[in-house]
Amino acid sequence: MNRLSDESSPYLLQHADNPVDWHPWSEEAFRIARDADKPVLLSVGYSACHWCHVMAHESFEDETTAEMMNALFVNVKVDREERPDVDDIYMQAVQAIAGQGGWPMTVFLLPDGRPFYGGTYYPKESRYGMPSFQQLMAAVHDAYRDKRDQLEAQADNLHQALKRDVLGIGRADDSGLTLDLLDEAAAKLMDAMDPVNGGFGTQPKFPNPISLEFLLRHYDRTQDDRALQLLTLTLRKMAQGGIYDQVGGGFARYSVDAHWLVPHFEKMLYDNAQLSRLYLHAWQVTGDDFFRLVAEDIYDYILREMTAADGGFFSATDADSEGVEGKFFVWTIEEAREALAPLSESMPRALEIAIEYFGMSAEGNFEGSNILFIPRPPMGTAEVLGMSLGQLSVAISQIKAQLYAVRSQRIPPSLDDKILTAWNGMMLASLAEAARVLERLDYLEAARRSGEFLLKRMVADDGRLYRTHKRGRSKLNAYLEDYANLVDALLELYQTTFEERFIAEARRLAAVALARFKSADGGFYDTSDDHESLIVRPRNLQDNVTPSGNAMIAKQLLRLSAYTGDSRYDEAARTVLRKLSDAMRQYPQAFAESLNAADMLVRGIDEVAVVGDLESETGREILSTLRKPYRPNMVAAWSRKDVARHEAIPLLGDRPLIHGQATVYVCRNFACRLPVTTAEETAAALNDR
Repeated sequence: MNRLSDESSPYLLQHADNPVDWHPWSEEAFRIARDADKPVLLSVGYSACHWCHVMAHESFEDETTAEMMNALFVNVKVDREERPDVDDIYMQAVQAIAGQGGWPMTVFLLPDGRPFYGGTYYPKESRYGMPSFQQLMAAVHDAYRDKRDQLEAQADNLHQALKRDVLGIGRADDSGLTLDLLDEAAAKLMDAMDPVNGGFGTQPKFPNPISLEFLLRHYDRTQDDRALQLLTLTLRKMAQGGIYDQVGGGFARYSVDAHWLVPHFEKMLYDNAQLSRLYLHAWQVTGDDFFRLVAEDIYDYILREMTAADGGFFSATDADSEGVEGKFFVWTIEEAREALAPLSESMPRALEIAIEYFGMSAEGNFEGSNILFIPRPPMGTAEVLGMSLGQLSVAISQIKAQLYAVRSQRIPPSLDDKILTAWNGMMLASLAEAARVLERLDYLEAARRSGEFLLKRMVADDGRLYRTHKRGRSKLNAYLEDYANLVDALLELYQTTFEERFIAEARRLAAVALARFKSADGGFYDTSDDHESLIVRPRNLQDNVTPSGNAMIAKQLLRLSAYTGDSRYDEAARTVLRKLSDAMRQYPQAFAESLNAADMLVRGIDEVAVVGDLESETGREILSTLRKPYRPNMVAAWSRKDVARHEAIPLLGDRPLIHGQATVYVCRNFACRLPVTTAEETAAALNDR
């Protein structure tokens, strides 16, 4: 066992028995490199990464390769999910060197941490025009020995390019934050979409929920039918494809083809958190139960398979099981026949129905087996089978349950059971919103448990957040995205429960973000002012597979401003969006969450204060009016009694009851319309913008 055996990261533990003399990221590793005058070989990945496993099997488990690594380098292994700061810095370096990036990421550093060369996956043997990993290491070693001056110059140039202290972009005012910006960005996004299969580009295809959420906001604002058509096409195609687990629920990371059929089979919490929320919103907009059922299927999967006993959410499941990608998820017809045999008496045609519904064939669609997908609308399958749609629905429900029961006996993919604050915040925000929109008490209970876990286990004694938790131990100074996503979750939990402690904690965490992460020229750094010192202080403004911390905190600050009237929140959010107003227009897909925040700022936020009894029939109707429709730019607060001044939520101050009835105040910038006392009047006030 090497030095990784004492780590908590499942990814690092996967490499704990490598013959490579791995170090975790630490000052000690760089001290050893300086003392030995060796370059550092930095390898970055994550536990569910398929190609990380490939490189590990080919090279890091190979004695000869490991011997060479140990002789020539000080080797450092990093989990990108625990250390997004390290990943971001060196990924930008690799993109500058190679023109693209990905994982596994392989970077060569001088002993002071500055990168001088890097790439992604390197094969054990030379192929596809790529050098073998051993050839690469030999070349790097020779250059380090014989061409040190050139490497120093390369490292210095990269280091200067990575610095983000002064960005020098954007505008000093709100002139770029306009309706025209939103319209132009939406048009560019739609032009980049596949009109046949949905999604962006050709292949591989990623779900990209952030951009799709912006298109949903665009439709809500403009009633642009093209936006809704492309959005719903994409959501249907994804949910009917192999990227979606048709038996167990939940989305895989991405599809390698243009049709959403063949995924890399890893499932990530952050994907399913964002997509569950998107499908929930699509149901709110369209009323189509297809989207609601997908959302509920994702929530049920998360609560069944990805939730810890104490309420936290696990990070991911692997693509591979028994060393084979996708083995857990795919079926031959013979395997399906055997699995469905117990249904033969009650459903003699079970196998026939499964074959038709899930597009199965004898030759399969993935290495001789079948990735289950839905090749045609259910009505077409019902007609082929001579069944009614209702009969087909009942049969498929039973077939799925039986396949799931049999699949559960297989050896499952490995579970990454670390709990990350940012990703848990995403999942909690979605679940808390679903609890109130769908009126699901089980979701509400799970959301409460998650919130209690995060506030108990991820908050340190000094009130700061931890990044990661595993098996009773929380550690690592949290990042901007951790604060931003937990604030989002707490605001959603408040609006579902109306418990003031959640909004009070959201305000406290936002204050930490403002004090510890803010930059002098506007916006925020990804790390706090007392974070570990790296070669640069990371500051990533673009979205990745998750929203950028800057965009997410801007949204939450705008919401807190609406609750409190505190101009500090509003101004801090504006400094982020002003800086990005031109970039949003030019590269909407890279700044979609900033566009979502800009939509909130440009359109304005409906500040809804409700006072009085919500348990009466009228009160319940008012609550339903607030919660059922898609209202992305609304915040709601409630007080049982009217008060002259409300310290925690100033929006609730001086909102008198009308005739003792539940009373609703719809406001903007704390200027309110006349109060109303019925659901119909509430809807009219909200719909009149």
